[in-house]
Amino acid sequence: MQDKNEKQEELIKEAAIARMEKLSIDIKTKHGIDCSTNILSGKIYKLIKEVVKELKCNSVIMGSHGASGLGQIIGSNSSRTIVHSNVPIIVVKSAQSSNIYNSIVFPVDLAIESRQKVKWAIHFGKSYGSTIRLFSFKNNDELLDAKIEGSIRQIENMLKENGINYTKYIKEHLEGNLADETLKYAESIDADLLMIMTQSEDKDFKELVFGTYAQQIVNTSQHIPVMCINPNKIGVTTGWGY
Repeated sequence: MQDKNEKQEELIKEAAIARMEKLSIDIKTKHGIDCSTNILSGKIYKLIKEVVKELKCNSVIMGSHGASGLGQIIGSNSSRTIVHSNVPIIVVKSAQSSNIYNSIVFPVDLAIESRQKVKWAIHFGKSYGSTIRLFSFKNNDELLDAKIEGSIRQIENMLKENGINYTKYIKEHLEGNLADETLKYAESIDADLLMIMTQSEDKDFKELVFGTYAQQIVNTSQHIPVMCINPNKIGVTTGWGY
């Protein structure tokens, strides 16, 4: 015989399946998109990693609780999902008003890993006609500024070669920290998505943790979804072959 807890768990699972199947039908009816549904038990970050591998997914979309993003649950299973994922995680905010990613903010820095975002930017541009908004800032250091400009030129060339629309904005000086300035810019142009790397501050690829910049972006963004991409030592393997 089932005990009370087992019965309750079974009823919750049945109710969840019913809601998911209804949502799947609604999406098919309204948008013509086929959906599969599944419910698993276990640690979410481990299960998602297994499902991504099994289904050969190239990204994960995950909702966050509350307008403050992951601010209340950093260190939980949700943040571990982002940190340990082999594919990008798009964190969708509860206050988001649109799922159309027409305008994507692409912060440019000197980290080699951050250039791995380019193929994803090209994918969005080709698939959805997105405009990529390159964003950076001046360091008041001639050598660093030259390196930033060189990185931007490389990215611009790749976007041009693939026919991707883009804009470029280099801020003269930072009035706050980089995360705040990035969000301020994204909000000022009513961006639909922020594309960031979640590289660890010590560049230890064996045990990735949120870098300070990534933490602040994910935690602070009120309504703009954030695409979190983990760095990959051997480059990006998206399968699109750009």
